[in-house]
Amino acid sequence: MEETGKKVIFSGIQPSGNLTIGNYLGALKNWVKLQDEYDCYYCVVDLHAITARQEPKDLRRRTLEILAIYLAAGLDPEKNTMFIQSHVSAHTEAAWLLNCNTYVGELSRMTQYKTKSSKFGNDTSISAGLLNYPVLMASDILLYQTDLVPVGLDQKQHLELTRNIAERFNNAYSPTFKIPEPYIPKEGSKIMDLQEPLKKMSKSSENPNSFILLMDPPEVIKKKISRAVTDSIGIVKYSDEQPGVKNLMNILNTLTGESFDCIEKKYAGKGYAEFKEDVATAIINEFEPIQNKVEMILADKTNLEKIYKAGAEKANYIANKTLRKMQKKIGFIPVSK
Repeated sequence: MEETGKKVIFSGIQPSGNLTIGNYLGALKNWVKLQDEYDCYYCVVDLHAITARQEPKDLRRRTLEILAIYLAAGLDPEKNTMFIQSHVSAHTEAAWLLNCNTYVGELSRMTQYKTKSSKFGNDTSISAGLLNYPVLMASDILLYQTDLVPVGLDQKQHLELTRNIAERFNNAYSPTFKIPEPYIPKEGSKIMDLQEPLKKMSKSSENPNSFILLMDPPEVIKKKISRAVTDSIGIVKYSDEQPGVKNLMNILNTLTGESFDCIEKKYAGKGYAEFKEDVATAIINEFEPIQNKVEMILADKTNLEKIYKAGAEKANYIANKTLRKMQKKIGFIPVSK
């Protein structure tokens, strides 16, 4: 395996539901821009998905669909290492070693853990996987000697824990891991709920009009954008006082590259109907070619399998190099060749 000399980026998406425009603009669209400059590892994190119970057939279908979306969005398997997390056993092996260097207090303070576990009411119903989720995430990142991790604002806390775990291991056993830094894109990093624009868009929302899915057909996208909450001001302006309009402007800016000043001038005195129509059109123009490619990629299961097997082969090689280093430093006896 050749050393590229490029900085390493690692990221992944859970196959626990359908991807939203937030996933696309906040992650995938930016990943495509990074693939020439960095050595990128993009994973379908199926192990993370099972912190909540999944229907097996749906998990299998969504795992392949997300991989197909990676490809359809423009990620080149010749430039990126794309693989399925559970195909690289080093992720779970390293997670156990890191678990033994992580404190329960750290994990229980994670905002996502507190938010999700509060829904269960008592400790007897909370999966240990939900508590340990950030350690598996740390394992994902550290195994590839990652320099940069594209993260949304909601994942910064988990990355900070990853850095703490890496530093603790390095201090205890001598330098083993690179300390990863966050990579936060300037645009499109946070797309808000279409019905409650002060909340981040989430596919788990009970109101289907609050999010747009990457695989939504054009008529559904038009309907959801037309129903998006704005305000009674009637002016297209990029302002915190108009969060609904600001959110739609963020979407339009990220998709078309039009500046906020240009958008404001374009719709001056026109109200919201034409503005919303153009936002919907921009989304449809971006998504339709991707949707068509996803269908073609999924129809050729042999080629898709070839891609994820090749990705797993490279990922296994790199991840196991780090894992063996960890095991040796901890004091495990290596397997005889």
